[in-house]
Amino acid sequence: MASIDGMAGMVEDLSIEMRRQWDYVASAPDGALLGPVFSFLRAVDWMEPWLLLLIIFHAGLLTVAIRTRENNNMQMLLFTFGLLSVYSAEKINTLLARNWERFSRKPYFDREGVFVSTVWSGPLLLIGTVILVNTLRTLVKLLVKWKRAELKHRAYLARKRSS
Repeated sequence: MASIDGMAGMVEDLSIEMRRQWDYVASAPDGALLGPVFSFLRAVDWMEPWLLLLIIFHAGLLTVAIRTRENNNMQMLLFTFGLLSVYSAEKINTLLARNWERFSRKPYFDREGVFVSTVWSGPLLLIGTVILVNTLRTLVKLLVKWKRAELKHRAYLARKRSS
């Protein structure tokens, strides 16, 4: 009983915190939340060749994820690649921070890895979400197919018993 009360308290605390965060977001003046996003977008030189290649890479990966949506093995390979790439983002950030002069005009790579998280991990997580939603959709279709077959089999057995 004590564990249920403890769990209820945790859920209530979480609910209060979520309401507080939502009130903060809702009370922000117009543009206060999008201002930093637009500042970031303006600060980056999106015409740098390596950034263009990165955008093309992400667009290509998304295209492959969508076009291979019926191939479960390929979807899991892409999903695993994406998650391992996100997991490696800290090491990638460190490597790029040491060598940015070789490929970039500006030092975008900070200690916290905000830039790498935004341009590398963010798109990969979105693509992973697309793959995950597709996998769940495929699973639901499979469950419906299985349930229909089960109901047909039960109807067949009922007819067989009655005759």
